Amino acid sequence: MARAAARQVTGAPTPDDAARTIPADADARREIRNWYAHLMGERRVSEATLINYHRDLTRFFEFLVGHLGAPADLKALAGLELRDFRAFVSHRRADGLTSRSVARMLSSLRSFFGFLDRTGIVANATLKALRSPKLPHGIPKPLTVTGTATLLEGARAAEIAPWKAARDVAVLTLLYGCGLRISEALGLARKDAPLKEVLRITGKGGKERLVPVLPAARQAVETYLALCPHALTPEDPLFVGTRGGRLDQRQVRQTMIDLRRGLNLPETASPHALRHSFATHLLAGGGDLRAIQELLGHASLSTTQVYTEVDPARLLEIYDKATRRR
Repeated sequence: MARAAARQVTGAPTPDDAARTIPADADARREIRNWYAHLMGERRVSEATLINYHRDLTRFFEFLVGHLGAPADLKALAGLELRDFRAFVSHRRADGLTSRSVARMLSSLRSFFGFLDRTGIVANATLKALRSPKLPHGIPKPLTVTGTATLLEGARAAEIAPWKAARDVAVLTLLYGCGLRISEALGLARKDAPLKEVLRITGKGGKERLVPVLPAARQAVETYLALCPHALTPEDPLFVGTRGGRLDQRQVRQTMIDLRRGLNLPETASPHALRHSFATHLLAGGGDLRAIQELLGHASLSTTQVYTEVDPARLLEIYDKATRRR
């Protein structure tokens, strides 16, 4: 069976490494590799999702070694019953997993077993009968407009190499000014700059969207490139680390941690919070919910509607305008 070539994803293991580190028999490891390559090549899931899926499947097969008395093979996977999956959930609960983590873990397993079923390798629909835990309704926690400005100014004044400070400002400005996911910003190539007024972004599931780029974001990228000491080719990543390799998500997260502590910003100030801030500030400024959905790349409007709960006053205003038009 032909498999799509997997793209290189910084920080996530390769399909070969992913399969090699999981305790399973040779045939099961082969299918783990094929599934992982499918996630990277055909579904083009994010780096964070790949890492989580690999971690969840590793924990599952580690559990099966003790549960079954030996590394699992394909026959063992086909014979797993509801009580086996429930035992794994209980095992992970005992490790301190939250309901949200358990739900993600089950999603990882459903992806793997669904792949085995679609490719005719293993048919086991047991997981469909196992309900995911109910999750508490979460509301995004954006920064205020003032808090965002403070963050960007703090990044600009950071006591690090000037080119690194300019790089951090450019990355954070793209997250906030364009509503990008961190993987989308760090996935840009040198050939994408100088940035045009509209940026074509490939998001989750390979879905493309067009995102307007503010002059401040274009200028931030230009400032960074003018100071960057590395000679980047068009195919090189736009944002690089000390040695010229692609800037890692963990470095950006650590930068946010350092900034929020130094600037006394809330613990919820993360790279993804800047994307939340983008959406919330647009909505508060009169932005159309459908337009914001397209800018964020949400498949469903219900995903975007959660931002109306961040600013109840704005929601009431939208409702009032809608009723007056009737």
